[in-house]
Amino acid sequence: MELINRSLFQPPTLLLTGIPGLEAIQIWISIPLCVMYLIALLGNCIILFVIKTTSRLHEPQYIFLSMLATTDVGLSLSTLPTVLMVFLLNHREIEFHSCLTQMFFIHTFSSMESAILLAMAFDRFVAICNPLHYTMVLTSPRIIGMGIAAMVRGVVLMVPLPILLKRLSFCKDVILSHCYCYHPDVMKLACGPVRVNIIYGLSLVLCSFGVDAVFIVISYILILKTVLDIASEDGQLKALNTCVSHIFTVCIFYVPLIVLALIHRFGTFTSPLLHVTMANLFLFSTPVLNPLVYSLKTKQIRSVIYKVFKGRGNLLK
Repeated sequence: MELINRSLFQPPTLLLTGIPGLEAIQIWISIPLCVMYLIALLGNCIILFVIKTTSRLHEPQYIFLSMLATTDVGLSLSTLPTVLMVFLLNHREIEFHSCLTQMFFIHTFSSMESAILLAMAFDRFVAICNPLHYTMVLTSPRIIGMGIAAMVRGVVLMVPLPILLKRLSFCKDVILSHCYCYHPDVMKLACGPVRVNIIYGLSLVLCSFGVDAVFIVISYILILKTVLDIASEDGQLKALNTCVSHIFTVCIFYVPLIVLALIHRFGTFTSPLLHVTMANLFLFSTPVLNPLVYSLKTKQIRSVIYKVFKGRGNLLK
């Protein structure tokens, strides 16, 4: 009896899931996944390199962008081992503590990304609504402080997640819904009371992602009000054009996140394929699209990248 009771509380090995119904062609699906990881890692590293080596890009807007790129690299590296393990090697098992570690990093980097998107919205608000005080408000110490605050908040808020899961017993099915470890997904496998986990998870979402989203919306309402007060139409378009990349990034981050949260809340009414699709959108959309959007839309970054590659091409000749 003692052995049975121990086995109920001992963390099990969990099974990750690829794409339901497409197990036979997962090796081929791994090819575009590898391409997306390559774009995410290489693209964000190029942005970091360009900003670091170009002195005229050492401005608040681009420093925040470098923070976003760093977070995207961290998020991609957090999921890379299990995603490729499932799709490329067809190896689905993951040790429980490794799963909790991955879950912690995924949620921490996601929280950091949300905070950095809020900081970028504040940057656009100050630049458009109070341009004369831009350099006085967004000083280097304040920017560094905002970056540290985003990191500390992410770590502090996410540390309880694995701790709360470790106190549960896992005697149900051990098959996860995704190819990586996600807190609501792991929590559903527990056979003990999960009320504390649910309350903390909901509070965490509301106090971090929810608060960030509300302040981002408020920032853009104030920005829009200021833009509409600009007399010339060209001035309005020029002001809004500086926000397009950030607005797109906010949408591709929050929309999959909200849909994924709703799916886990009302999961009995949705298909497993929708689970996997939204989970992968949440996983790949921002790290892959952010470097592409900012490289194509931001003239300063685009011109520097062009000069770098043009110079390398001339050296090869």
